[in-house]
Amino acid sequence: MAIDLVTKFAPYTDEQFTTESKKSLLTNQDFDWTGAHTVRVYKVSTSEMNDYQRNGPVTDGQWSRFGPVKDLDATTEDFALNKDRSFTFAIDKLDADETAQQLAAASALARQNREVVIPEVDSYTYGVMASNAGHKPAAVALTASNVYAEITKASLALDDAEVPETGRVLVVTPATYALMKKSPDITLDSDVGQEMRLKGVIANLDGAAVVKVPAVRLPADFGFMLAHPVATVAPVKLEDFRIHQDPPGISGSLVEGRICYGAFVLDNKTKAIYYQALPAVASKTASKG
Repeated sequence: MAIDLVTKFAPYTDEQFTTESKKSLLTNQDFDWTGAHTVRVYKVSTSEMNDYQRNGPVTDGQWSRFGPVKDLDATTEDFALNKDRSFTFAIDKLDADETAQQLAAASALARQNREVVIPEVDSYTYGVMASNAGHKPAAVALTASNVYAEITKASLALDDAEVPETGRVLVVTPATYALMKKSPDITLDSDVGQEMRLKGVIANLDGAAVVKVPAVRLPADFGFMLAHPVATVAPVKLEDFRIHQDPPGISGSLVEGRICYGAFVLDNKTKAIYYQALPAVASKTASKG
């Protein structure tokens, strides 16, 4: 006897897991690119201190008792937006109808932004910060025994560079965070306000907000990064997402998206970023674990 069993379709889409962006905690929007492709800012030098010559100039050619008169340098640095990215896809009208509207333009656009656009912008920004960090010590394998000592080195480096103590952010991978929780020297302050938790802060360590970012969005061999948001400008000049209903040549929806963005570390503020890399072997082992 042959029996055909029933297959029931559930109007449900199995979405991929995604992580909210933490980029806003580490960057700033201090400059405005409206009406321009490039923003130019000045870097002005200073003058060294001298011994005041109370009894008059003592050096040939020096006429001021305050010391040699120097001119200040006023050089510039340019920040040109170099990431102009786009995507497009079509959804046939019958495909939308015959998938119980699971293949719908609006939800597909939201998925594209959540799973493709945001991770790309995050990864690019973190990569720029790591490559332009003013402190890049030699790669070291992090363990539960040494992770606090290495993070302390980062704090000391920023202290010596006179980086503001408030507002610092410690970016860690899930593997590094697991080592921190095992470290006998680390006591994580989990008393974090609701507003900061919504932004992605999971704890505080020595005054720095601890943010856990998936390794897939970070540079290869990433150990941790301690940074102050004053160092990195991360503008998004254009976010243009649209859904065209029944455009010429398509019976259905045409979805288009464009985003113009960038990330720049200011020359005089590179010391506000400390990037600790892992040895290549150690990072691969950690990712497998």
